[in-house]
Amino acid sequence: MNQQLKPQGVTQPPVSIGIIVACVIVFLLNNVSAHLALWPMYSGHFQPWQLVSYAFLHGGFNHLFFNMFALWMFGLQVERLWGSRRFVQYYLICVLGAGLIQLLVQYISGNVYPTIGASGAVFGLLLAYGVMWPNNKLMLIFFPVPIKAKWFVLIYGGAELIFGVTGAMPQVAHYAHLGGLFFGAGLLWRWGWRPGMTWN
Repeated sequence: MNQQLKPQGVTQPPVSIGIIVACVIVFLLNNVSAHLALWPMYSGHFQPWQLVSYAFLHGGFNHLFFNMFALWMFGLQVERLWGSRRFVQYYLICVLGAGLIQLLVQYISGNVYPTIGASGAVFGLLLAYGVMWPNNKLMLIFFPVPIKAKWFVLIYGGAELIFGVTGAMPQVAHYAHLGGLFFGAGLLWRWGWRPGMTWN
């Protein structure tokens, strides 16, 4: 039975801030990357924990900065509305979903390379933000014109699909990003969200 989302608030230090701190620490300890990155299951390097640990790794300062900026900008507000427990559930599902989709795509393509980054989960959080506050106008570093959250989610998601299908920017795990969106949408649906839903 589906349940409606209800605002709960945060009564403890935000988990989203803890995730940011953890990602920064892991980035500074870059010698552990090979053990935590998500490798294809047939590569000989895959370990089950990589389906979570890969999301704490980043390939460079810009990769880290933009993911953590988005986590702070979108995740903190979502967590304040939902509460930390629901936020953690959602974040982990997006991380796992992004990782599983990436493994599936690599299995189909036969490509062997490690995947790192919290981008899949960030895309899930972006979707959640767009659902909760669809008409909020966003002013982003790389998008100088104010745009409503709902349109930004649709445009960004559509761009990722095009990039994935066409093979543009092959160094970016576009299907992992879409996996975060897809699994995030599925969990929101399971929790009772529907288009046009209002808060009680």
